[in-house]
Amino acid sequence: MVTIGVFDGVHRGHQELISRTVAAAAERGLPSVMLTFDPHPSEVLRPGSHPAQLTTLRRKAEIVESLGVDVFCVLPFTLELSRLQPEEFVHEVLVDRLHAAAVIVGDNFTFGAKAAGDVELLRTLGRRFGFAAFGAELQGKELSEEDQSAITFSSTYVRSCIDAGDVVAAAEALGRPHRLEGIVVRGDGRGHELGYPTANLSTPRFAAVPADGVYSAWFTRSADPARRLRAAVSVGTNPTFSGRERTVEAFVLDVDEDFYGQHVAIDFVTRLRDQVRFADSAGLVAQIDDDVVETRKALELPPDALTGDE
Repeated sequence: MVTIGVFDGVHRGHQELISRTVAAAAERGLPSVMLTFDPHPSEVLRPGSHPAQLTTLRRKAEIVESLGVDVFCVLPFTLELSRLQPEEFVHEVLVDRLHAAAVIVGDNFTFGAKAAGDVELLRTLGRRFGFAAFGAELQGKELSEEDQSAITFSSTYVRSCIDAGDVVAAAEALGRPHRLEGIVVRGDGRGHELGYPTANLSTPRFAAVPADGVYSAWFTRSADPARRLRAAVSVGTNPTFSGRERTVEAFVLDVDEDFYGQHVAIDFVTRLRDQVRFADSAGLVAQIDDDVVETRKALELPPDALTGDE
């Protein structure tokens, strides 16, 4: 039982499609397979057009595993693959390589050269090659009665939320906070001088970084993912000090540790404020004091949930 797609973000629409695949595979006594592509097809077909990446390949594999998928299959996306006609793609990939008994895709799924294949053609080819094909309705949410419209959960929609700094709406569509991963690198040390040392994140190329601003977030290390730490995260150019380079800096609350060189993750929870240029460092420190208070409020946990340094 196979489902196919880029699945960037593995948002709630993707999760529904994957869950159907896992359930159908269990009913038939078959393994469930998720087929995805790397790199993103847009970058291969139109170099320089790679969309902001919501999930790294490793993160995508972790999420998919938690949803019960048996096989996470990554097919290198190349120009040669993109030129396969729909019939060739089905025969070479789904039949010869995966021996698919059934395929479940979103009802907007396209495949083959110039996206010439759709769900109806997939069904037709399935009958020819001996597998069943199903198109699943896209998931979304209804808006207010005044609006009378609906939002379809999609990777494009999630990217637009993150680009606007609306991490709450992004989390609603993802079913979890948006995560940014990277390696902690040395900064200019200014945070330490101000009494708020930060972990400066070097993010992967194409990573979906939220709009400039200050956020409350959960901070975790890959070496100890179960230990969640509260953090106030600044995204931007440090306008008070006339910075030019855009950075992601996390002040981790209640710990005194050096995270340099470690692979970490930041899960964005709420946006606290815009980036502001202060007249002096004293004004900035006073605002950071408030940011920390607001971060604690946003990330408040019940007493029995607090362990270790939390």
